[in-house]
Amino acid sequence: MASSASPISKNTIEVAKGVPSLRAGQGNSFLLRRLHSLTGIIPIGAFLLEHFISNSEATKGALAYNDQVRFLTSLPFVAVLEWGFIFLPLLYHSLYGFYIWYRGESNVSEYPWTGNWLYTSQRWTGMIAFFYILYHTYYMRFTGVHLMNGGYNAAFWKVQHEFQNPWAVAAYVIGITAASWHFAYGVWLFAAKWGITVGDRARKRFGYLCLGLAVALIAIGLVTIRAFISAPLAPEPTPVQTFETTSLH
Repeated sequence: MASSASPISKNTIEVAKGVPSLRAGQGNSFLLRRLHSLTGIIPIGAFLLEHFISNSEATKGALAYNDQVRFLTSLPFVAVLEWGFIFLPLLYHSLYGFYIWYRGESNVSEYPWTGNWLYTSQRWTGMIAFFYILYHTYYMRFTGVHLMNGGYNAAFWKVQHEFQNPWAVAAYVIGITAASWHFAYGVWLFAAKWGITVGDRARKRFGYLCLGLAVALIAIGLVTIRAFISAPLAPEPTPVQTFETTSLH
């Protein structure tokens, strides 16, 4: 009996499994996706690395951490730097990432099974990191002691005071883990999509480096949290300069 299945055409093109490249000729979507990919590395990724390094000063004690905050908050045009290189790029990268998720861009049938799980984890860790950053930014920048305009001496105390709540510690652990994974895998995706790593072998090797990056960032974050918790309780600064009072002037 002849088989009812249709024979495979010799002209059938087998699509290689992996990460689809960013293709030209797709109008505004192509430019927006390129910008989304780029902002995840520069400036957001660069700021994330700087943030981990700066916060690790807490392992040297309250004075070292407060001095680092003083340096960062005293930079020229600090408000312009914040909005131009942190807040606005982060807002665009996050919102467009949600849009990609909504449009179902992660459901690429050419991905291998592992790739589907990894790409899905990228979407979920991005969402977790987004809400963690909102919470962290709101608490540190817009509540209680205002660290700008000379309030840097309260920096260590403010973080340590927050960590007296175990729920806050849990939120930081989850947020740091999600942000670290999202960035590290984002670096791998960036290298694959922009043609930096060509071929399965190069992508596999670079994948191990990115995994190591994620583990290193998570470790730095956990050690930093432990430094705040294990240090002797810092005295509350006097007088306490709150955000509410400074915002009235």
